[in-house]
Amino acid sequence: MEDRLELHKSFAIKCFNQTWTLIEKDDRSQEDIDRMINAAHASRYHWEIAGKAVNIARGEWLISRVYAILKRAEPCLYHADRCLKITLESNLQDFDLAFAYEAVARACKLAGDEVESAKYILQAKEAGAKIVDKNDQAYFFSELETIQPRSE
Repeated sequence: MEDRLELHKSFAIKCFNQTWTLIEKDDRSQEDIDRMINAAHASRYHWEIAGKAVNIARGEWLISRVYAILKRAEPCLYHADRCLKITLESNLQDFDLAFAYEAVARACKLAGDEVESAKYILQAKEAGAKIVDKNDQAYFFSELETIQPRSE
């Protein structure tokens, strides 16, 4: 049983890393896009078997980010909401809580709901201010800035 869990964990990590590589790629082909979607979902699936709540929440965040990049509002919002729900139910804090709010803010913005997006941006800022590691905090705020006007 332990070997099986380690195998799922290994697949989850590999799929997460493959997704991230494709996210960072500037010129994705349709095959890359399909692979990015599938790898994100596969990572989340394997974490459900071998991971903890934090891994599952991060998996939902990753799927939401993929759909945000692809401008697909409905699945983006679905997975952002799942990320936030898991994060809150599991009492995850710090980096994870901030990014859960960021995901919902980004998804709402993509869906055209500026009011909800602004609400979640404020919650993300509050959570982000509590991130202990200053490098993580700086990275978080740089990501949050990509979904709001710079004048805010």
